[in-house]
Amino acid sequence: MLAASGQTIAVLAGGLDRPYPAGHSELLNRIGDVGLLVSELPPGAAPTRHRFLARNRLLAALSGATVIPEAGPRSGSMTTVIAARELSRGVGAVPGPVTSVASAGPNELIKQGFASLVTQPSDVIDLLDADRTPDRTVTRPEVGREFGHRHPSPGTPGRSL
Repeated sequence: MLAASGQTIAVLAGGLDRPYPAGHSELLNRIGDVGLLVSELPPGAAPTRHRFLARNRLLAALSGATVIPEAGPRSGSMTTVIAARELSRGVGAVPGPVTSVASAGPNELIKQGFASLVTQPSDVIDLLDADRTPDRTVTRPEVGREFGHRHPSPGTPGRSL
């Protein structure tokens, strides 16, 4: 999203002052400059396995849909899928070669019916447009408009997330 001048949010598994992995410090600083860094932990908190799992819950809650492009069958990404389903969010998966360990997770999600097949951008839009919880009132701008820069005038229908 950064390269496309989109809105980017990074949810961290440690304190905001503890970029992880350290090799991504420059990327996280850039996101902080033009987007948003989020953590439920205080400054100084180190990322741990448990905190990554908790972070995945936040990812699902903040997202209108979750798409898994690659993940091993026991990847932490699968906990994001579980959280997304519990929150009635759309879940999609990008299929991959059966010989790739990185494709095993998405392929299994599709096979078991836990995720919709995602092969093109419009599939993600369909996940966002699927009305799973009628009481949600968040609106999304029409495709091609930047999120957060459109204020519909009275009587203009929004698209639900």
